[in-house]
Amino acid sequence: MKHLVLAVTNELNYDQRMIRICTTLAGAGYSVTLIGRRWAKTPALVPRSFNQKRLFCFFKTGKLSYLEYNLRLFFYLLFRKADAVCAIDLDTILPLYFISVLKRIPRVYDAHELFCEMKEVVTRPVVYRVWKKVEQYTVPKFKHGYTVNQAIANEFYKLYNVQYEVMRNVPVLQPLAIPDKPEKYILYQGAVNEGRSFETLIPAMKWVNARLIICGDGNFMQQAQQLVQEYQLTDKVIFKGKILPAALKQYTLQAWAGVTLFENNGLNNYHSLGNRFFDYLHAGLPQVCVNYPAYQEINNQYVVAVLINDLRPETIAGGLNDLLNNTELYNRLQQNCLQARVAINWQEEEKKLLAFYKNIL
Repeated sequence: MKHLVLAVTNELNYDQRMIRICTTLAGAGYSVTLIGRRWAKTPALVPRSFNQKRLFCFFKTGKLSYLEYNLRLFFYLLFRKADAVCAIDLDTILPLYFISVLKRIPRVYDAHELFCEMKEVVTRPVVYRVWKKVEQYTVPKFKHGYTVNQAIANEFYKLYNVQYEVMRNVPVLQPLAIPDKPEKYILYQGAVNEGRSFETLIPAMKWVNARLIICGDGNFMQQAQQLVQEYQLTDKVIFKGKILPAALKQYTLQAWAGVTLFENNGLNNYHSLGNRFFDYLHAGLPQVCVNYPAYQEINNQYVVAVLINDLRPETIAGGLNDLLNNTELYNRLQQNCLQARVAINWQEEEKKLLAFYKNIL
């Protein structure tokens, strides 16, 4: 049995993409270990069909947190068997590269992002230069890899002459019964990070006759909460924090509409294809979404979202009010979601994943 080791920098419980990937690989007969981080107050692991290991770290944020975790990850793997390693994003790539060289085993890069083009990186010159050096040193050495959409794969080929495959972040297709929805609330699910347009989404709620429920946490949480106070929206914008996937699914099913917003401040956001876009689609949930290429391509085929061309509060509010008040539009988009989910789902994507690993092992 081949042993695959995959590493992320989060605490594992909420990473739906990695849960799907590792579950598929374990179900196909691989021995799979997913490694993440643990801090003093990290909640207990949810049992899965694959092995999970969290490395205890003292530092939760900042430069020392990356350094500490990378060192712990390297030394943990140095004395353990692996037939292949997979780095998830640039912040795990160095230790897995060195381990693959020392052990002479295949290495894989799973790029969830154009890491150096994220707002929190690209807008900080010193941070950008450091991560860009890491990317330039390592990515050309990872000939095997995959990412979340074709546009990002094209960027890697243009920059580093590596041909990465595409494995989209789509949910498992499951039976769906759309429930009665006594409250028409708007849902944002995912990381509460810089670049997700909370600066305009929150004030937009002044003109929307519904609550906004935010399920997630991240580096912009404090600023988002301050914006709610500033605009006196404490009754209309509700923060739920991180929600485990099973419970999050219920929030999504009960919502009236979703939002998928990214500022156009770097190639990563412009070429994004967020998990939440597909989570809403699979719940039969129309959404307001940025009109960027990856979303436009899907919407041209299935028409599941109201696409907006700018992120002004008035524009966001207009899109949300269309979904709240235009019954004909809402019902049409909802029916299109139900059709699209049959074609866009993990059962289809995992075929590519299994073929990929069969090819390199």
